[in-house]
Amino acid sequence: MNRVPLLFLNVFLIATCGLVYELIAGTLASYVLGDSVTQFSTCIGVYLTALGVGAWLSGFIGRALARTFIEVELGVALLGGFSAPLLLLSFSRLSFFAVVLYGTVFAIGVLVGLELPLLMRILRENLDFKHLVARVLTFDYIGALAGSLLFPMFLVPHLGLVRTSLVFGILNGVVGLWGTWILRSSLTGGVGLLRLRAVIVLALLGISLLEADRFTTLAEDELFGDPVVYARTSPYQRIVVTGSGESFELYLNGNLQFSALDEYRYHEALVHPAMLSAARTRRVLVLGGGDGLALREILKYPDVREVTLVDLDPAMTGLSSDYPPLGQLNERALDDPRVTIVNRDAFVWVETAGEPFDVVIVDFPDPNNFSLGKLYTRRFYRLLRRHVSTESAIGIQCTSPYFTRQAYWCIVHTLEDAGFHVHPYQAPVPSFGVWGFALARLEQFEPPRSCPLTLRFLNGEVLESLFVIPQDMARVETDVNRLDNQILVQYYDAEINRQR
Repeated sequence: MNRVPLLFLNVFLIATCGLVYELIAGTLASYVLGDSVTQFSTCIGVYLTALGVGAWLSGFIGRALARTFIEVELGVALLGGFSAPLLLLSFSRLSFFAVVLYGTVFAIGVLVGLELPLLMRILRENLDFKHLVARVLTFDYIGALAGSLLFPMFLVPHLGLVRTSLVFGILNGVVGLWGTWILRSSLTGGVGLLRLRAVIVLALLGISLLEADRFTTLAEDELFGDPVVYARTSPYQRIVVTGSGESFELYLNGNLQFSALDEYRYHEALVHPAMLSAARTRRVLVLGGGDGLALREILKYPDVREVTLVDLDPAMTGLSSDYPPLGQLNERALDDPRVTIVNRDAFVWVETAGEPFDVVIVDFPDPNNFSLGKLYTRRFYRLLRRHVSTESAIGIQCTSPYFTRQAYWCIVHTLEDAGFHVHPYQAPVPSFGVWGFALARLEQFEPPRSCPLTLRFLNGEVLESLFVIPQDMARVETDVNRLDNQILVQYYDAEINRQR
């Protein structure tokens, strides 16, 4: 049988599977350790170094190349296939998770680094050196491209991290088993035992694939503490709800977004200062806030005629329907006929011009990666100016001025640099501690001192106190967050890491 097709399939799979395993490790590292920039960068560095080590070690293998190649393929199938369940389960159980993480990445990298040189040596008798190298590099790069595109666009949204690693482990195992026929003439010793090992590997991975949900549920139950009552992986994020009844929490990519017990404090503080500062409240824009809780507060104003909510993820704006307790908590605000939902990237959406809004509420997750950090940049805030008038008011969540003090003031300084007049303020939220916000307008103004509505948390006296910033949270000098530096993400990551 012609061995050349093996080259095409294996080089492609080596690159694709290796990159997918590395992306799985980087994603899980950013979920559980935070600091996505550092985790992805470190995982990539460790993986590339391990590829070099594997290539170097291949030079010490002088015989039984075909058998070694198949055994390495089965090793990648086992280790790579079980990498996601291993890392998920080890995080909640082991204090040295980072050692397991980078040890797994390194081991996979060494095995993948061994495969390519072995394959080239096996096939050199079929192709001359020039064509061999050209084809290997071509299919290597194509495989890497396939893995990088498939991972965010198909694998994670439709399979999830655990199933993805197990499916690619099965692919490696199938190639290893098939190789016992393709390379039969080059195999020394008994082939039956090698095939039996491949079948066992495939059986283990196949059974685990059927039980993938149990792996994920077990790991997330231990990771979040409370039982997981709802979980979904969208193309953009992992959505997890824990708890039960009226007491539940929402997590996005492992980060707590709110607790049903005290979210009203956060959302009242976010929404009402801006609503009370605007000249009118007929047209309102909400950026983020797909849970509908900020909408609930906005719709308490009888003058509101239309609300446009822009949230990237349809899974998030549909969560109220998929998980009814959230719909009860937000009082079915997303179903209100005055509300228009737009599932688009807010950064792209604000580039369009339109009639100014009276109030804008900006409720994005914390800037823990560059994708979110762009939504706090000077460029974004300058684009946002197109959607407001001099009589409009903007309320923005800005992280904690106590735990992430530099990040908080970086957002305030960036707003000011973009041309807004800003009043910083803070509110105590038991689930998070002290939380920070910014109230902004295009002209100088005084923050509101009274609240005509009857609310659970805010009244006139409490509202006025929010704008008093204690000395340990007072303004500090920071750089402005720009698209080309994303300094905010660096501030945020550094301050969060100091607390770990």
